[in-house]
Amino acid sequence: MSSEVDGRRSSRLAFITGAAAGLPKGIAIELARAGDRIAFTYRPGGTPPDAALAVLRAYDAEALAVPADFARPEAAAEAVRAVEAARGPIDVLVHGVGPLVLKRFARCAPDDYRLMVEANFGSAVALAFAVLPGMRERRYGRLVFFGMNGSSVTQPARGLALYGAAKAAVVTFARTLALEEAAHGITVNIVEPGDIRDKGADRAAARDHAANNPTGHAGSWEDVAAAVRFLTADDNGFLNGVVLGVNGGLTGPHE
Repeated sequence: MSSEVDGRRSSRLAFITGAAAGLPKGIAIELARAGDRIAFTYRPGGTPPDAALAVLRAYDAEALAVPADFARPEAAAEAVRAVEAARGPIDVLVHGVGPLVLKRFARCAPDDYRLMVEANFGSAVALAFAVLPGMRERRYGRLVFFGMNGSSVTQPARGLALYGAAKAAVVTFARTLALEEAAHGITVNIVEPGDIRDKGADRAAARDHAANNPTGHAGSWEDVAAAVRFLTADDNGFLNGVVLGVNGGLTGPHE
């Protein structure tokens, strides 16, 4: 199931959550350029999908956007059903949605907890429930989830008690799926982006901005998208349960 064969479009359908803007938008563009067909979600009341669709349809004329608010537990299954009804089975899932609450725990409220857990960890679980049965049947799948820099080692950071805990749960969940689903031809990997401040900057623009990581410059959406393309490539089916930091060598959550 190659993503590109002699310039022809792949049969793979890649589903990226939250790709109307930010890093997920760049990931959708990268996978479309590689030949995958694309469907993505956008949040109702958030960034409209029009700009992302305009770029994507240069590569995939039928690129599809569906609304989804992942704070609602049922949103994942609804979105997957809508995408598969319109474009067929999902082969690649990239879960880019992950709202962040940045404040000390003393200032947090139960609603902050529910948002962080449901929209980060809960949505990852719900999406797995929705896409894995079909992937098992077809004996093929590529899943990529997102942690926070340091999630895999539960790196603490002031102001990120709830978000950090939710992302650590995502990483543990994803790595366990990697163990359990590999026999079905499914890989599950994790990307931990560093402190990429300007999520619309490409590599050339990012390298012009100094940053407090070992490389000395900022990262870009292209760096993150390249990691996702690598982890989802057909030829890389032996990469499974990987936590890939895209961080310029940064060891902490913040620069």
